[in-house]
Amino acid sequence: MKRLLPLAALLALTSAGPAQAGLFDDAEARRQVNELRQEFESRIESTSRGQLELANQNEQLRGEIARLRGQIEVLLNEVESLKARQRDFYVDLDDRLRKIEGGPAAGAPAESAAATPADPAAESADYEAALGLLKAGKHREALSAFERFAREYPSGSFTPGAHFWAGNAALQTKDLAAASKHFDTVLTKWPQDPSAPDAMLGLANSQQATGDAAATRRTLQNLVDRYPQSNAAQIARQRLAAR
Repeated sequence: MKRLLPLAALLALTSAGPAQAGLFDDAEARRQVNELRQEFESRIESTSRGQLELANQNEQLRGEIARLRGQIEVLLNEVESLKARQRDFYVDLDDRLRKIEGGPAAGAPAESAAATPADPAAESADYEAALGLLKAGKHREALSAFERFAREYPSGSFTPGAHFWAGNAALQTKDLAAASKHFDTVLTKWPQDPSAPDAMLGLANSQQATGDAAATRRTLQNLVDRYPQSNAAQIARQRLAAR
């Protein structure tokens, strides 16, 4: 009996080996599955976090774009308001100068001063009516009114101003040929009129609008040379320096 015991034990151990090996194989498989699951979950979490960050960045970019668009709209409105205020300033200044002087525009040629219209009251009323149209932003109507005024009062006290404002009204309506004609009329007939420097600046603006960069630069330089102390010349210098 004692001799049979070792053999029985050996058989028992031999029969238990495959079962234990299978047990170890299942544990290893579960470990690997768990590792794969953890890696997969980690990748999913990383991807989700990246997508969330990307979505947040996109949202921030959209907000920034919206903010910049708002700033652009504000700046455009400010530019338009500045243009309107500048136009109103010149119109009011023109009106005050006429009331103070009570006669021809300062610097107007002597023949213009001598040749007064038959009805000074009608001349003043027509000029103020045209200015009112311009101030109201009715540029086409103002252009017609100033051109009619210039025809009716070719040697009137306010005719240089009429051509100047006609040029501005034409520039607003994109009638560049008419704008250049009226500005050039001021420079040719009334080169010493207070509106002459601004008329030359208006001529440069008309040339720039047509895309003629060389002519624009020449006119700006002529403005600086002929009217160096004027506000228009200061603007011309800034524009020349920026080119």
